[in-house]
Amino acid sequence: MTNQIISDAIDLAALRRKDKDAFTQLVKADSGKIYRLALKMLANEQDAEDVLQETFIKAYKNIETFEGRSKISTWLYRIAVNEALMLIRKRKPAQVDLDAEIITESGEFVPRQIVDWCCLPEEEFVRSETRQVINLGIKSLSDANRAAFLLRDVEGLSTREAAEVLQISESALKVRLMRARLELREFLTEYFSGKMPEVAQ
Repeated sequence: MTNQIISDAIDLAALRRKDKDAFTQLVKADSGKIYRLALKMLANEQDAEDVLQETFIKAYKNIETFEGRSKISTWLYRIAVNEALMLIRKRKPAQVDLDAEIITESGEFVPRQIVDWCCLPEEEFVRSETRQVINLGIKSLSDANRAAFLLRDVEGLSTREAAEVLQISESALKVRLMRARLELREFLTEYFSGKMPEVAQ
């Protein structure tokens, strides 16, 4: 039985009674993915552990506010994302949103440069060095776009579930996801362009 199945099968009534066994099951079922998400968002193990702890503390204190209309794992993701974003805002200076500089008058998001990666050897994408560069690229995304990308493309939530976590519309989620993918692709352009096979003159 997978963690997701265990999480969905936990007795909500028991959780609302603050039953310790039920909450222990919930922590076991969802702590791994909550920590993974926080670590990807914050790139710091201690911060990720703090978010993990705060997520389940707040879940325990506020379980009566969970109405059961979505998966409990989606609710936990929402708490974790909010905690991570609050931590990010506390620890970094205000930054200019660069998205506005690359949106056309028609509202279309346009990356500054794109490289076609079709010809790169498959092994290049699984190398440890490449994974590290991709992680740096994810870290470089704006907070909102990074959260959308991690929830949808890394954690595998559906568009509806990711939108619920971020408390935005599905169309807004799709826009953030598109921007994140293009920002990430642009970030990786310089790295991969240096590895493209030379074209014979």
